[in-house]
Amino acid sequence: MIGRLTGVLADKSAPPQLLVDVAGVGYEVDVPMSSFFNLPATGERVTLLTHFVVREDAQLLFGFLTTSERETFRQLIRISGVGPRMALSLLSGLSVADLAQAVTAQDASRLVKVPGIGKKTAERLLLELKGKLGADLGPADAGTASDAQADIVQALVALGYSDREAQAAVKRLPVDAGVSDGIKLALKSLSS
Repeated sequence: MIGRLTGVLADKSAPPQLLVDVAGVGYEVDVPMSSFFNLPATGERVTLLTHFVVREDAQLLFGFLTTSERETFRQLIRISGVGPRMALSLLSGLSVADLAQAVTAQDASRLVKVPGIGKKTAERLLLELKGKLGADLGPADAGTASDAQADIVQALVALGYSDREAQAAVKRLPVDAGVSDGIKLALKSLSS
């Protein structure tokens, strides 16, 4: 119902909740810590992609700076027993790329490090997400992707490209491309 908010960041003093003033209406939005740390200063304009949850006892609005975060959040809450709070906790403890790598490698130890995620829950998450998350990381497993390629993808996503566009651009790069050169080459290929 509410897919995006653009307004003035009125308050961010109570992480992970913030207040966005949109034309005089203040929206309370919960964001993962990865988005929280990348927010502009209070009083500046902000655009958040949102996911609106309506329950019998509450209406909750969750916000994300990137499309990949919101899509991962939506993928997580589809899993039985994973609610919005747990999904938010996962995205606060792991980046989308780290979560995708953990799923691809079926590495439960990474998920267990997130507060509120036990061993059984981590194993269930890995099982449920297998083939759904991490599949976009290219022909090889995410674990074999170089750190430089992961950094290039993160930079492109931070610049506003979708995760899918960023992954496609990185696939066209030379395997030995460094981060700086890789970003430049990827931007050239995306703009042509």
